[in-house]
Amino acid sequence: LDLHHRFSDTVRRWWPERGTADYYAALAGHDRGRRRLTFSDGNATVRINSLGFLHYAVVALGTPNVTFMVALDTGSDLFWVPCDCVSCAPDFDFSIYSPNMSSTSQGIPCRSNLCHRCSEGGQCTYNVEYVSDDTSSTGVLIKDLLYLTTEDKVVKTPIVFGCGMVQTGSFLDAAAPNGLFGLGMDKLSVPSTLSSSGITSNSFSMCFGRDGLGRINFGDNGSSDQEETPINTRPTYNISLTGIGVRNIMEVGFSALVDSGTSFTYLADPAYSSLAKSFNSQVHDKPDSDIPFEYCYQISSNESMVQLPDISFTAKGGSHFPINDPIVLISNEKKRQFIYCLAVIKSTQLNIIGQNFLTGLRVVFDRDRMIVGWKKFDCKVEDSNPLPVNPRNPPSIAFSPSSYTPEA
Repeated sequence: LDLHHRFSDTVRRWWPERGTADYYAALAGHDRGRRRLTFSDGNATVRINSLGFLHYAVVALGTPNVTFMVALDTGSDLFWVPCDCVSCAPDFDFSIYSPNMSSTSQGIPCRSNLCHRCSEGGQCTYNVEYVSDDTSSTGVLIKDLLYLTTEDKVVKTPIVFGCGMVQTGSFLDAAAPNGLFGLGMDKLSVPSTLSSSGITSNSFSMCFGRDGLGRINFGDNGSSDQEETPINTRPTYNISLTGIGVRNIMEVGFSALVDSGTSFTYLADPAYSSLAKSFNSQVHDKPDSDIPFEYCYQISSNESMVQLPDISFTAKGGSHFPINDPIVLISNEKKRQFIYCLAVIKSTQLNIIGQNFLTGLRVVFDRDRMIVGWKKFDCKVEDSNPLPVNPRNPPSIAFSPSSYTPEA
């Protein structure tokens, strides 16, 4: 095969005549697939400790638009918001969507290829059950406008999402009370919609700042200097890991789901024991057994700094995956002291790299190349953060893997 540049004389004959309206329209169409988009209220995200330690963003839906504060979840596909509620999170002053209140709202017909369940009344319904115990969302599928923005204009994008009438489990009190934004690879997810519509490339990035602030960009293909590893299989961001480093590298092979919608990291044996026991052997503070995490330690009142071993994973292909935030700090009111824990939960089967192990990184989910990429990043965002929360507030604060000053 001969290779030719897209603007070469050989290829140019298939382009519209240079300088014509069609020529510039073709150029714009080419660039459109490469541009980055984010939400109309900005690309800032924030970790909210009191709502499940997840990252949240503000999104605008409908006409006139209504804003929602949604949890960002790479472990699921459907975007849903509370809607004409039968059972939704109580005691929260959040928006509720109603199809009758939006002039651009449309129901999804049962004949649509997006519809897998249909009610007796002819409405396309959905029911999604999540890994957390008894946690689910049920409702109908709706098509309406999602407001996104480039550097210079607002883009009104028709998307399909869930009108969540009934929520159960964690959605009623602990996490995502105002909706969940699925970022998976299924054709129903928003990144898939943006890509299939030619609005962005088939990739997006999330940045998880160590101060709890972050950002999200659709159409971000990452950078040439990032580390990366292949995605194993659709429809999840499942990657292979070949080693665990706690100062020294241990050869441990396992696969794990990269899931921003899971607060803490879950590992099954042998990965869990390899990491946890090696970490425990290198920590010299007094153990504490009052906390649900298995490996917790007391911080004495006269201690100014806690020394922790560096932790990392080795990914398939040899890339280095640094764990910048392996622990969680908890205030023990009974003992009037701080306790820190290795924020990893022992699993019976699933391995999940949760949101806490993504801290300090910009993570790229490139679904065309089928890779997950990452790079250490400070995740700076604009001062005008639209989210009305302080990510630094208790009940818990994550901190540095190499050292921590309790007074900070």
